[in-house]
Amino acid sequence: MIDLYYWTTPNGHKISIMLEEAKLAYRVKPINIGRGEQFDPEFLTIAPNNRIPAIVDHSPQDGGQPLSMFESGAILEYLADKSGLFLPSAGRERYIVLQWLHWQMGGLGPMAGQNHHFCHYAPQKIEYAIERYVRETNRLYSVLDQRLAHHTYVGGDDYSIADMAIYPWIVPWEKQRQTLEEFPDLERWFDMIKARPAVRRAYALVEDVNPQAGVEMDEQARKHLFGNR
Repeated sequence: MIDLYYWTTPNGHKISIMLEEAKLAYRVKPINIGRGEQFDPEFLTIAPNNRIPAIVDHSPQDGGQPLSMFESGAILEYLADKSGLFLPSAGRERYIVLQWLHWQMGGLGPMAGQNHHFCHYAPQKIEYAIERYVRETNRLYSVLDQRLAHHTYVGGDDYSIADMAIYPWIVPWEKQRQTLEEFPDLERWFDMIKARPAVRRAYALVEDVNPQAGVEMDEQARKHLFGNR
């Protein structure tokens, strides 16, 4: 059994998708980041960076004590190795998948995150910041579109943890001030991933965990998300 410390964000969705795709037994431990639960001392023993997602694997591969992990990319790689699925075990194919996983972690996620912040959450509309991050998000969409023009999935011929990591950051494309029509190969891939039963099950968690998702945040949530030092 794996405990998934989760909230309904793109990084949270990455791990619920993987758990559903790999059919690993898990239970959801909601961490309401709008109410500051990511700063609870108990959670910090699992995720010292006070961010979701995190997991605790009660049956780790080495047969030892429960293993806790944070950082979504590391969790995806761990779950892929544990299950033997969605990441080649060796060779160049493994590193191709990993490079695209790290592309999401170091590029698409941070840039789209800044895009969201300055377009929707910043108390002052700073046009320079908005233009910078909208344009950079557009560039990253173009990189992905070019990759998918020649490959069925991001890592190549097979669906992988790279697709699982990237897809949740494309879901809010409208909020990022992008259009999928501009990127036909990305749109083809997006529709294919969206239709997967495991992806649908993962996103169905939103209704149970955070039915208020999409509602404008209140001042308490803003303080917890942007005001803590």
